[in-house]
Amino acid sequence: MTPIIIAPSVLAADLGSVSEEIARVHESGAHWIHLDVMDGVFVPNLTFGADAIKSFRKPQGCVFDAHLMITEPERHIPAFAAAGVDVISVHPEATKHLHYTLKMIRDHGAKVAAALNPATPLEVLDWVWEDLDMVLLMSVNPGWGGQHFIPAVFAKLAELRRRIQERNLNITIQVDGGVNLKTIRQAVQSGATNLVAGSAVFTGKSGVDASRETVVDEYQKNLEALLTEATADQFV
Repeated sequence: MTPIIIAPSVLAADLGSVSEEIARVHESGAHWIHLDVMDGVFVPNLTFGADAIKSFRKPQGCVFDAHLMITEPERHIPAFAAAGVDVISVHPEATKHLHYTLKMIRDHGAKVAAALNPATPLEVLDWVWEDLDMVLLMSVNPGWGGQHFIPAVFAKLAELRRRIQERNLNITIQVDGGVNLKTIRQAVQSGATNLVAGSAVFTGKSGVDASRETVVDEYQKNLEALLTEATADQFV
């Protein structure tokens, strides 16, 4: 059975101390870190770029997973790869040259992923299936954290899984947006094996004066609760 991965999104963390937050959540048991890159054009919000990611201290054994919500991502692939990103997701909606952009990611040594907005049909992947390591389905409209999971995406996840299986491909299904204790089990049942969680992981931190051990313990409890709920059906 494919292991379930929880990828905490630093968008919900303390952006004033990202390296410290990454270290804490990695120590708590997270091996993937999701980095939401927004340019203020493709999506309304603005976060950080390749130079900032390069400055983040990357724990040993940690996977940096960058979701590029930017226009013309092909212009920036080399910089993100050089910054230490392991997995790069780009939107077909954001580039005129999807195949070229996916090939560029591979050529720069990163894993290749396509990210689809909630209303973007799966058919946009019909000519690039063989080029993909992962597909990211957005379960909220991108741009902000803390939104509610769009229910129609459960069916989209199931259909994505069916299409991957019928092609006998090894493609990871990631889902991002509104993943919490109420939605994670159905997301996994529908086909997701890699789940981005923001506030569900980082919510509940003690105050700024809390010790490192206290914060790590809280993150660990949040991660374990999500993983337990995600895998509950495996033990029925």
